[in-house]
Amino acid sequence: MEEKLLEKIDEISDQMIEGIKRIVRIDSVEDTPCEDMPFGKGVNDALEETLKLAHELGFKTENVDHMVGIAKYGSGDDYIGIMGHLDVVPVGDGWKEPPFSAYEDENGRIYSRGILDNKGPILANLYALYAIKELQIQLKHPVWVLFGTNEETGFHDLEHYLKVKKPPIMGWTPDCKYPVVYAERGRGVYQIKADMNHQKEFNAFVNEYLLSSDDHANKLGLAIQDEEFGIMQLRNKKLVDEEGKLVFEFSLSYPAVITNEEILKQIQSKLSDHLKLICTSNYDPVRFEKDCFLCQTLKETYEKVTGMDGTPVTTTGGTYAKIMPNIVPFGPSFPGQKGIGHNPNEWMDRSDLIKNAKIYALSILRVASGE
Repeated sequence: MEEKLLEKIDEISDQMIEGIKRIVRIDSVEDTPCEDMPFGKGVNDALEETLKLAHELGFKTENVDHMVGIAKYGSGDDYIGIMGHLDVVPVGDGWKEPPFSAYEDENGRIYSRGILDNKGPILANLYALYAIKELQIQLKHPVWVLFGTNEETGFHDLEHYLKVKKPPIMGWTPDCKYPVVYAERGRGVYQIKADMNHQKEFNAFVNEYLLSSDDHANKLGLAIQDEEFGIMQLRNKKLVDEEGKLVFEFSLSYPAVITNEEILKQIQSKLSDHLKLICTSNYDPVRFEKDCFLCQTLKETYEKVTGMDGTPVTTTGGTYAKIMPNIVPFGPSFPGQKGIGHNPNEWMDRSDLIKNAKIYALSILRVASGE
C-alpha cells in the first residue's frame, strides 16, 4: 500500500504543482480588516480559493468564521490535524521576478512569496491526503488539513479556532524544518519603559544591558544554555514610538531550563526605580518525548523517503505548535536550506515539493492508522 501511495504522488505531481501555483499567485499579505475579512481581502481571497480547490479535489470543507479553513477526510471527532497558513509576510525589494508570479525556472525552482512559507507545504499536505483519498484508503482517524490566516502577525486565527473547535489528538505543522521537531524554545517579547524626564536612566540601561550585550543576553545575566535547546537568543532590539514615553523592545528565545517568570525577575533586578518592565507576549517552550508515537512515526517516514537521519531535533523558531495542543513542527525545509522564507526570491524546488508530499502522505497513512 505504501509503495502505491508513493507512486500516486508521482502520478498527481503536475496537478499538485499547478494547484500550489494557483494559490501562491494570490497576494495574501495582511491588510485592512473589513466585514467577513478579519485580515484583509487578499488573505480572505487566498482562504476562499484554497477551500474551492479542496472542494474540487473532493473534500468536505468548512470555513471557520473566515479565520481558518478545513479540508476533511473521514468522519469522527478525534481527528489528526495538519495546520499551515495562507498569510504571507510583506514582499520587500530585490525580487528578480514578480513576487506573486509563481515563476518557475528551467531547473524546476519556483519563486514566489509564500511558496515555502507556507502555501506550498500546506498544499503538499492537501495533495498527500488527496492521494490517499483517490486510492480509497480507509483510515482509523479522520484527517483535517487546516488553513490558517494569521500566523505571521499574531496567531489570532488559531486562538479563535480553539474557542469554537476541539484540538486534534495529534498532528503537525509543515512550517519549520526537517527532521521532526520535538521541542520549541519559549519566546517572550519585553519592553523597557520610562517617562520622558528619565531619559538619562533609560538610555544608560538600554546601552549597557541591551545594545552592548551579545546575542545571548550576557549583560542581563541570561546567557542560559541547555544541552537540548542551546543558548539564549536576544533578538529584535528596537525603539518603539509611544507618545509621551520612552520605550525599547526586545525579544528572548529561551531554553526550557528557565521560565518566563525567572526571566522577568532577572531583568527586574537590573532596573532602577524609574524604569518599568513589561512582557507584551510570551509563549512557553513546547516539548514532546523524542520516542513518543508521533515523533517516532514522523522520524521513520522521513527516513524512508529521504534516506537521511531522522533523529528528532529542536528549533529556535516559533510555529502554530506554540498554541495548538498535540502537534509538532515537521518540514518543509531540508537540512542546509535556511534563510529562504522571509527573504526576496523566496523559493522551493518542484522536486522538494514532491518529496514533501511523499513524506506527508506516508505520515498521514501511518499516524492516522495508529493508536
